[in-house]
Amino acid sequence: MTKVIGVRFRTAGKVYFFAPGKFNIDTGDQVIVETARGVEIGSVVTGIREIDDGQILQPLKPVIRIATQEDKRKETKNREKEKEAFTICQEKIRKHKLEMKLIDAEYTFDNNKVLFYFTADGRIDFRELVKDLAGVFRTRIELRQIGVRDETKIRGGLGICGRTLCCHTYLTEFAPVSIRMAKEQNLSLNPTKISGVCGRLMCCLTNEEETYEELNSHLPLIGDIVTTPEKLRGTVHSVNVLRQQVKVVVDLDNDEKEIREYKAGELRFKPRRKKKDMKLSSEEMKQLKALEEKNSSSKLENE
Repeated sequence: MTKVIGVRFRTAGKVYFFAPGKFNIDTGDQVIVETARGVEIGSVVTGIREIDDGQILQPLKPVIRIATQEDKRKETKNREKEKEAFTICQEKIRKHKLEMKLIDAEYTFDNNKVLFYFTADGRIDFRELVKDLAGVFRTRIELRQIGVRDETKIRGGLGICGRTLCCHTYLTEFAPVSIRMAKEQNLSLNPTKISGVCGRLMCCLTNEEETYEELNSHLPLIGDIVTTPEKLRGTVHSVNVLRQQVKVVVDLDNDEKEIREYKAGELRFKPRRKKKDMKLSSEEMKQLKALEEKNSSSKLENE
């Protein structure tokens, strides 16, 4: 077992482990640590605790110090410098006529590097831009191409639910999202209704996926043939997933049909097909292909 603390460097960013050493560190403290990018200041999100050695990527770097007031003033100054760096980089991009959209600028705590995040439709030859920026800032320059989901995570905003975006508040990593999740939850497959601010499938489709899978496993599909408690055969007209109720078009003796509602547990039917076997209509397949191609393109991330 090894004592560690969890440190985060960005809002809703990934949590990294560091060795607390001789320091008595609490959640909410700011600490100075050494990372792959250089010396950084981060916020402690999990206090000192012990975890298995197998969960740690060795060697575990120690905390340099708990941030002082001077460190915090320097960090505030860096945030101001980032605004200036952002403006300068935008001007240089226009000067070099590059087809790229600048998203953010970030100084490392020790000022040894300036990182610029941008989006673009394809690969960009920014070698001349880097040289130009290095001449202005007199430090190491790194340009990092990110996807539209990462852009939204950095910038934030409001979702269609009216709340701050999940990726900007608590989601540390993007979970795989499929249009079949929308199908499982009986949502409209209209891309404008199931896409987030970033234009990709909404991350929150994963929130209730397991619940709907479980509930749907006890329900027949629309169009399935079922047997009612009265021993009548009928066709499923509609289902209410949350109430576990099924409306069935039953065949009566006089060749008439009638819609009746039953509890799912009262009906006899073949078990629901597994999610991977769920069939989509031809129109739904076209939407699936278009959305999945759009989502796959968002994974582009070059340095």
